[in-house]
Amino acid sequence: MRVAGIVLAAGESRRMGFPKALLPIAGHTFVEHIVQALAAAGVEPIHVVLGAHADRIQAAVDLAPAQVVLNPDWPRGQLSSLQAGLRALPAGYDAVLMALVDHPLVEPRVVRAVIDAHARTGRPIVIPVHHGRRGHPVLFAARLVPELLAAPLDAGARAVVRAHAAEVLEVPTEARGILADIDTPQLYAEWLGADDGSAAEPAPERSP
Repeated sequence: MRVAGIVLAAGESRRMGFPKALLPIAGHTFVEHIVQALAAAGVEPIHVVLGAHADRIQAAVDLAPAQVVLNPDWPRGQLSSLQAGLRALPAGYDAVLMALVDHPLVEPRVVRAVIDAHARTGRPIVIPVHHGRRGHPVLFAARLVPELLAAPLDAGARAVVRAHAAEVLEVPTEARGILADIDTPQLYAEWLGADDGSAAEPAPERSP
């Protein structure tokens, strides 16, 4: 089974005040860490979609083995970047894994579990779940790509997930990092509080 990967890293990082793709984690940057985790799980090809800060990111890091896709429409939202990445993929893949640059705590074992679950069941959408909460990365079967490309930009990929709600497969994992949505300095400190940028257990979650 051939699973392609798309890493969405085109946003402005306005709330962080610094390009999230370049934030340090365990001796690497967010975007490098994600690419390496996907590659270690056998995901190939991998496309990193850049937009805001594209020149700065490309000058700072080596994204090999990933290929860079530039999204000039990045201000139109996350789905526009996913669509740019999908259009750039070569033919012949069975599924695509969508990873977000602000969810950097990707582990190869989780990626592999998601891929294996899809291969075993044929379910078109596979999402890792930690104690009942859905996280990232998310797998879409290749047959859903036309729907992702046709989805309204203001609806996002969630529109496709909702349309196939009965077919979604949740894969339980003890890897709490699938929930790490790090888009502010405070959240960075909570999830990655060690001075060397290595993964740390975040502060307890706040009550709703």
